[in-house]
Amino acid sequence: MEETQKLRDFISPSYDSQETSTVAASGSFHVGDYGTLLKRFCEGEQQCYLRLMEDALRPFVPAYHGVVQRDEQDYNVMDNLLTHFNTPSIMDCKMGSRTYLEEELRIAQERPQPRNDMYEKMVAVDPEAPTVQERAQQAVLKTRYMQWRETLSSTTTLGFRIEGFRKANEECHTNFKRTKSRDQVMEALDNFVESNTHIVWGYLRRLKQLRQVLETSDFFRAHEVVGSSLLFVHDWTGRTGVWMIDFGKTVALPSHITLDHRTPWVEGNREDGYLWGLDNLIDILANMLPLT
Repeated sequence: MEETQKLRDFISPSYDSQETSTVAASGSFHVGDYGTLLKRFCEGEQQCYLRLMEDALRPFVPAYHGVVQRDEQDYNVMDNLLTHFNTPSIMDCKMGSRTYLEEELRIAQERPQPRNDMYEKMVAVDPEAPTVQERAQQAVLKTRYMQWRETLSSTTTLGFRIEGFRKANEECHTNFKRTKSRDQVMEALDNFVESNTHIVWGYLRRLKQLRQVLETSDFFRAHEVVGSSLLFVHDWTGRTGVWMIDFGKTVALPSHITLDHRTPWVEGNREDGYLWGLDNLIDILANMLPLT
């Protein structure tokens, strides 16, 4: 899936003797100069970063440095969040109770076209998933596929899902499509932090700070935040960091609409479940700590 490829692009580092904390260049990303990262240009993402630089959330996103061109391709320039870490471990958690925009759903509904490729993806994951009619057609509608896919992981049950992680030893885990229950998520997170409670404490502090700022952010209140991730980074020194990344699907709301990001999504209300997912993530991490 495209999410897994994006993750591999982002978290496959290229180490050499001089640079031990850089992000690899592979398609969508390139390592820039002076501790920056170049990400393939997206106008919507650019607009988000420009607004975020003026918002209370600024400390929780990569600093934005404008646009550059390389090989006739435009790139958004932002801080490389791994620069100050020493051989880091990295995890990508996609936040929210859905990863598609209402607009995507509306377009798919207006142009209902049975898709063979999506049928093949569905049966590759779960041969029993298609209905009798879908099996006869060997095809599924995009709307059906989009909504079915979300039910596989913890996206619909917890409001976030682990996309993947890479440990400091370059051990990479990206097979979390069926990681759904709280216990399964906790087991994956414990694997990522290698049962290090100091690291868990660091992440927990940062996430609680983030939640506090999100609840007062003008940007957050006025945007549908879909397909955005939290990037978790830690290293052997005990340094930890969490940042919001990936705003390509984050869209501004009409002025008369604001979201609380916790209300369950029903088509038309634009709610994304971001804070509900963050509440659950904080609760799971807190439960990984010893009782005191």
